[in-house]
Amino acid sequence: MSRAFRQNNTTKNTYYPRLLGTHGAVVTEHYLATKAGADILGIGGNAVDAAVGATFVESVVNQQMFTLGGECPMLICMAMTQQVIAVNGNTAAPKQATPEAYLNRGLTEVPDEGILASGVPAAISALITVLSRFGRLSFAEVIEPALDYAKNGFPVHCGLYGQERFGIHDLGNKFLKDWPGSTHIYLPEGRVAEVGQVIVNSALADLLDYLKSKEQSSSGNRETGLKAVLNAFYKEDPATEIESFSTARNGLLSRSDMEVFETHFEEPVSLEFEDTTVFKCGPWNQGPVMLQALAILENADLKKMGHNSEEYLHWTVEAFKLAFADREQYYGDTMQVNVPMSELLTKEYSHMRAELVDVEQANPELRPGDPRNQQALLPTEERLGGESWGHGTVHVDVIDGDGNMASFTPSGGWLKSSEVVSSLGFPLGNRLMTFYLKPKHHPNIIAPFKRPRTTISPSLAFRDNKPWMVFGSMGGDQQDQWQCQFFLNRVLFGMSVQEAIEAPKFSSEHFPGFFAPHDRFPNLLRIEPRVKREILDGLTRRGHKISVSVDWSEGYLLAAARDPERGVLEAGCDPRGTKGDVFPASAICW
Repeated sequence: MSRAFRQNNTTKNTYYPRLLGTHGAVVTEHYLATKAGADILGIGGNAVDAAVGATFVESVVNQQMFTLGGECPMLICMAMTQQVIAVNGNTAAPKQATPEAYLNRGLTEVPDEGILASGVPAAISALITVLSRFGRLSFAEVIEPALDYAKNGFPVHCGLYGQERFGIHDLGNKFLKDWPGSTHIYLPEGRVAEVGQVIVNSALADLLDYLKSKEQSSSGNRETGLKAVLNAFYKEDPATEIESFSTARNGLLSRSDMEVFETHFEEPVSLEFEDTTVFKCGPWNQGPVMLQALAILENADLKKMGHNSEEYLHWTVEAFKLAFADREQYYGDTMQVNVPMSELLTKEYSHMRAELVDVEQANPELRPGDPRNQQALLPTEERLGGESWGHGTVHVDVIDGDGNMASFTPSGGWLKSSEVVSSLGFPLGNRLMTFYLKPKHHPNIIAPFKRPRTTISPSLAFRDNKPWMVFGSMGGDQQDQWQCQFFLNRVLFGMSVQEAIEAPKFSSEHFPGFFAPHDRFPNLLRIEPRVKREILDGLTRRGHKISVSVDWSEGYLLAAARDPERGVLEAGCDPRGTKGDVFPASAICW
């Protein structure tokens, strides 16, 4: 008899374990954020308290992907009401932000970094607003872990140091040459901090202490204290510091832009698919593109085709291409633009779009439809080219023992976007770069107080009309492609959370890219090498231009789920975060 502990094939086993529990599930992009979320649940906080606290920690330890200068879209479902709320945690353009303000500076597009790409920091407003409405704890309680790591330090991890183009190793020379505010934190001895070196962010700690003191000195109830925190950041000294930083660099952002900024609660966009209902934020966010893809794919028997078969991959990619063409044509800030969202999701329109899929051949065109007139294709002369919407994101999912659910996708204000504001300890964002300067009728043309289109896209799903799962990812244009694949893995193929995360993924680059020159690569399909060679060859014969990516580089997913019948929780995170030197994603379930 063999002494081996395992002789059966392990190919289908996951790298990370299946995590199950009944008291709580917390999933984030850094183990310190996951610990913070779990600790906050442990002191009596609910899922929203935990998600807020974990997000503040992310803003300290994963600054290559998110800081308080960025944004934070959210989906929340409280067990008592079972109503899903979308939180528009997006930035807004300054009052002075017009096409002319940029064109008169000799620019042909909004820059992808620096002060002219910066809108109002939105994350703090979103976090405090949901804490006030849905949470139980004080600001002081939820920010205690983040304050500790900012004040007393944390070890630099591989992603913060080495993430390609976004980590401090690649940015070190730029910091030294141009951005002294960033140099002070990340090159503390004149050289880039190494992996394992403990760094502190005293300015950020001082900011959090300042906001905490405003809460504690306010008279009244918990909500009054949280309102004092909001007012302190957006109407007092931090707002003045941001205006001074902007003015010194010929920027547009002012204290008055900060003072009028608000976070809005919205009805989510949703779609019924099989026995589930999927919820996404509105079309200021790319989230509905996943719903459009699912609505198209309802017209194909994906389950019969088989997971990641040649036919399955062909159909899914072609559906993504059609959905993303509509995204480029129609999505924008619904407070300033009329987006035909309900028409884009009708069964009739989706069926017509599905009929455009050539089952044998990939189509190289960018083909938006005409939802207002319920036509499969928009006339060629009316089509917009479009730009992609970016990358650089973290994600947080929490479900507590009562079944409250929170899905947050914090992003922006990353270290590559702008110099750290020395007095505040974080850089401003660069989300305005997704705006257009022309043509004037474009749905994403820049305008005063307008919210830019963004990729950052949390997800929440019901199963059999009961709250079931929260999930999300980083990855710019790829986010909803990867999330859709994960979701199909769960719904159609019965995979566990961890199996669905780790299964091979792909993404299309058929539509235009984010940064200048905003290229699109018709029919380009980037796919992980664990998909069989004969399937890749078949896709090539169908006209797809296959680019086999580095393994474990398509996905970066996080998820938490709750069995509505048994109350059992499940959590999973993606090993791609660690394998790709992006972030040390972590999940806990107990």
